[in-house]
Amino acid sequence: MPAFHTARLSTPVGELTLAVDEAGALAAVLFADEQSLASLLGADATVSPDPARAALAVAQLSAYFAGKLDAFDLPLAPAVGTPFQRRVWQALTRIPFGTTWSYARLAAETGGVARAVGAANGANPICIVVPCHRVIGADGSLTGYAGGLERKRWLLRHEGALLT
Repeated sequence: MPAFHTARLSTPVGELTLAVDEAGALAAVLFADEQSLASLLGADATVSPDPARAALAVAQLSAYFAGKLDAFDLPLAPAVGTPFQRRVWQALTRIPFGTTWSYARLAAETGGVARAVGAANGANPICIVVPCHRVIGADGSLTGYAGGLERKRWLLRHEGALLT
């Protein structure tokens, strides 16, 4: 039975719930109003609050929101995902801070099609750290974001990728 340890973090875009696995790798970052962590991690997973185990992720996310970090250096271990989804999520980590990619570019990077990478992008369990918010429509529109378009807009402005 997999075990996860959680911490909560208040941010300018709302409260986040972070989950790390037994080895300390980040398994999930969710907005508090999204699906429950238990439903994401699976019915057989044990989840217990333990902010000390997630301290590195909390520190890096806090630095990001304070404008002092533009690249995360955290071990990642998404608790869910098909091989294709994981390939898309890995590609997301290559989108530099302050830039955006279109769904078409993400598809080209992963060997998928735009609609399929869009679905994988939307299923990303590690928001912000795996920067799914940096993917936009081919016409520059802010299409879709599991956390809501206002959060996506805030994150892109914070990174300087979206001008006011």
